[in-house]
Amino acid sequence: MKIAISATGRSLDAEVDPRFGRCRYFVVVDTETMQYETIDNAGVLNPGCVGIGTSQLIANKGVDAVITGNCGPNTYKVLDAAGVKVFVGAEDTVREAVEACKEGKLKVISQPNVIAYAGVSFTVDFLTS
Repeated sequence: MKIAISATGRSLDAEVDPRFGRCRYFVVVDTETMQYETIDNAGVLNPGCVGIGTSQLIANKGVDAVITGNCGPNTYKVLDAAGVKVFVGAEDTVREAVEACKEGKLKVISQPNVIAYAGVSFTVDFLTS
C-alpha cells in the first residue's frame, strides 16, 4: 500500500504533523518496502483554504491512503472522491504511524473529524514564532 503521511520533516523519523493542509511535508511510503519520497507542501504558506489543493496534490500521487492527525471537510471530500482512505489520530514518527496503520491501530474515518479551517490557528502561531 502507498500511504502519504503529514509530517514535520523529510524522513521516516520525522514527527507526524496533526495538520493535513498546513503540514510542511508529506512522506509517501510504500508499506511493503518502507521506501519513501518526500513532497514539500506548497500550501503551508497560503493564506486561503489549502485543503482542496493539497488533497488533489496527494491524490494525484496515486496513494491508497493518508495518515494525519485531523481531516477537515474540504480535504475529506476530495480524498474520498479519489478513493483515498483517511486514517487519523496518528502520533509519534512517520515510521511508527505506518507500523500502527499496518497493525490496524489507526482509525479510518468516514467523515471529517474537525471543522473547516481547524488548522489555521496552528499556522498563524507557526508563522509568527
